Amino acid sequence: MFCSKSVISAAVSLMCLAASAAVHAQTPQAQHQLIAGPTTVAFGHYDPNKPGVLTVQSGDVVEVTTMLTSSPRGLARMGLPAAEVQPELIAIYEQVTDRGPGGHILTGPIHVEGAEPGDVLEVRILSIDYDIDYGYNGCSGFVPSLCDQDRRSRLIRIDRERGQAEIAPGVVVPLNPFFGSMGVAPPPDSGRVSSNPPGRHAGNMDNKELVAGTTLFIPVWVAGALFQVGDGHAAQGDGEVNQTGLETSLRGKLQLTVLKGQTLDWPRAETPTHHILMGFDPDLEVATEIAIRETVEFLQERLGLTSGEAYAVVSMAVDLRVTELVDGNVGVHAMVAKSLLR
Repeated sequence: MFCSKSVISAAVSLMCLAASAAVHAQTPQAQHQLIAGPTTVAFGHYDPNKPGVLTVQSGDVVEVTTMLTSSPRGLARMGLPAAEVQPELIAIYEQVTDRGPGGHILTGPIHVEGAEPGDVLEVRILSIDYDIDYGYNGCSGFVPSLCDQDRRSRLIRIDRERGQAEIAPGVVVPLNPFFGSMGVAPPPDSGRVSSNPPGRHAGNMDNKELVAGTTLFIPVWVAGALFQVGDGHAAQGDGEVNQTGLETSLRGKLQLTVLKGQTLDWPRAETPTHHILMGFDPDLEVATEIAIRETVEFLQERLGLTSGEAYAVVSMAVDLRVTELVDGNVGVHAMVAKSLLR
């Protein structure tokens, strides 16, 4: 959780957190379900003019399903038996003609009552699980010449029981599922934007830290926020350098809460151990500067430091990581340990 930019002391910040937690505790939570299908997805875009397919109240919990980013035909080329292709994915490709300019199938939009431009949408990721026992990795990305030209996409089996997958011969990795894309509609003057590049509306951040038990904070740009989610990953390294992680279909529970009187310029996030400040831009240096400035501002808000003091803390005690390098806008995020704020 974070507090308003006007908050400059750690004591007041803690009071803000306590008040916010009390409000959440007193608010009843309705439960909703939103299954990805031809009438409940946005194919390849975030659009400020797209109506919501579900309306919820602030604080409600939504169970969503999401589709992986390959087509049924593409999965067949990778060797997936026809019987294992999700019927919802087939229906989406057969029936949804309003596509692009990006390629992600995003569940939503979800209209959150009371959300207005200037507010913040809090997305608590309560749980994430798999809807299928496989995923895939497609190759192009940052250095496409490194791809095997005869096999650009690989089907990868997921061992849900052990929580692991063999991603290359003899290479077995633990799985940490997360939604690569979670975002709201962009500002109205942006019009429809591609689902590919992340931005101030969040979107295709591909931030592997956003697993179950973490929280995302997104600035709201239009009434209702119009939240969308998709691009499920079972595993990914920072950078996502060959264009994809281990792409799969996921199911998750998300709590959507409108935060009034709190403003953000860029998305932020919180894990049990860290605060995460983000920057996105076509230029890696610019994205890095955004993340640094966001972190300095955050430390000033929480600890009452000067900009120089906060900048020094970033240099000596904060890790900057390359979120992804392959989505048009590259991402950089700063990991601020909560122990720094005690």
